[in-house]
Amino acid sequence: MPATETALPRLQLRGITKRYPGVVANQDVSLTVLPGQTHAVLGENGAGKSTLMKIIYGAVKPDEGGMLFNGQAAHIRNPQEARALGISMVFQHFSLFDTLTVAENVWLGLDKRFTLAQVSASIVDKAAQYGLDVEPLRPVHTLSVGEMQRVEIIRALLTNPQLLILDEPTSVLTPQAVDKLFVVLRAIAAQGCSVLYISHKLHEIRELCDACTVLRGGRVTGVCDPRQESNASLSALMIGAEPPALEHHERVPGAVELRVHQLSLAREDQFGVDLHAVNLHVRAGEVVGIAGVSGNGQRELLYALSGEDTRAAAGAIRLGAEGLDVSGLHPGARRALGLHFVPEERLGRGAVPNLGLAHNLLLTRTEAVSNAPWGLGWIHVKKLEQQASDIIARFNVKAGGPNSLARSLSGGNLQKFIMGREIDAKPRLLIVSQPTWGVDVGAAAQIRAELLALRDAGCAVLVVSEELDELFEICDRLHVIAKGRLSPSVPVAQATVEQLGEWMSGLWDGAAAAKEAHAPT
Repeated sequence: MPATETALPRLQLRGITKRYPGVVANQDVSLTVLPGQTHAVLGENGAGKSTLMKIIYGAVKPDEGGMLFNGQAAHIRNPQEARALGISMVFQHFSLFDTLTVAENVWLGLDKRFTLAQVSASIVDKAAQYGLDVEPLRPVHTLSVGEMQRVEIIRALLTNPQLLILDEPTSVLTPQAVDKLFVVLRAIAAQGCSVLYISHKLHEIRELCDACTVLRGGRVTGVCDPRQESNASLSALMIGAEPPALEHHERVPGAVELRVHQLSLAREDQFGVDLHAVNLHVRAGEVVGIAGVSGNGQRELLYALSGEDTRAAAGAIRLGAEGLDVSGLHPGARRALGLHFVPEERLGRGAVPNLGLAHNLLLTRTEAVSNAPWGLGWIHVKKLEQQASDIIARFNVKAGGPNSLARSLSGGNLQKFIMGREIDAKPRLLIVSQPTWGVDVGAAAQIRAELLALRDAGCAVLVVSEELDELFEICDRLHVIAKGRLSPSVPVAQATVEQLGEWMSGLWDGAAAAKEAHAPT
């Protein structure tokens, strides 16, 4: 049933207010969603979008205001009650248990009348129906971020919701997977299911949604039909201005800072991906991108490059113009040589959730640590806090201060802080996975500009991303990874989306790949 102005609203929020110490996340927010409507909630990082969605889902209780669902007053005390009412949600930060399988995780949120075998069969059916590749028996800890996203979406859809809340659902999906997801969302909306859609990708909102509520600083600042807006006008509604265009400066690349030669690694678990004779080089003063569908060896390659996996054969990974063999060195030793790394998992690997931002700097930065004569490291807390404050200011991170817990930040703000921590280190080589995952258009533009500035300053930058638009915008050369194999590189000026799409299936010319293996030193 398509949305109409005369239909009884599926959801009504009236005067929702939620306060936290030092911040008002939502202030007198009202929102109406009709049956069959795909309604976007748009706002910059920290605008209160995720808090509002958690209130609807029963994960957070409002301080003031009320909610109607299908015209009836609803006082949802927890997510279980929300699901029973017909509300499902896909969180930006996944709520999966690493030690359980996909099927077991999905089973936890479903009616226990179903057996685990029935749930597994349902997952297979839904995955096939929606074109989402999900294996029910895989342990969650073996999944990439993109694969976890698919599990969350499948789990929500299996509840046959009347209202589906999606918080950044396409942040780590490929364009092809996004297209398939949109087909699904349009189909369920046509059947009367309402969709609340949070995304920072303005073109997605304009393509998919038929209504949009804009939040700024926790307040509603506008309601519009995004189909009648441009990216520029939506940006202006959200952040007050259109993000500045990126400035590209011509630069002749310098010496090779990273060389990977015939890197082959067997997967460490049965659901991993073997790496096959990977050849790659990144020069000082260039940005090299790696595109690909999640789960094709990105994680294994990044572990090998960062030093988390030290099984590489001698000579397979070399750093610096000197060509120093680092294949067997751990992450700390590689960092001392100028390699800094941003993982795709923000909480748990990029940051310790229960540590403050200042102390999270110590994961990769030691400027505030001094060595006493007897060899013990002393932390200069004030210096550490000032360092964190400088990063917070430079990257416009919305936080209560340098001692704010990492878990208290919105996903986009935590991403800005982690990126700022590594960029501020002035590395010789920066390896980044999903640099703008979950950040708003203004923050994404700033992060990309900072990466280009780092490149212009002579840093070698390697970016692994599933957003082709991002790679085309900031990279000088592009590779594709497929089934553990890396394609030859192609200059961005010569690359096309169609070509990269073919390469994502492993279809590239063998002669070109052989040529890449003998790239200049």
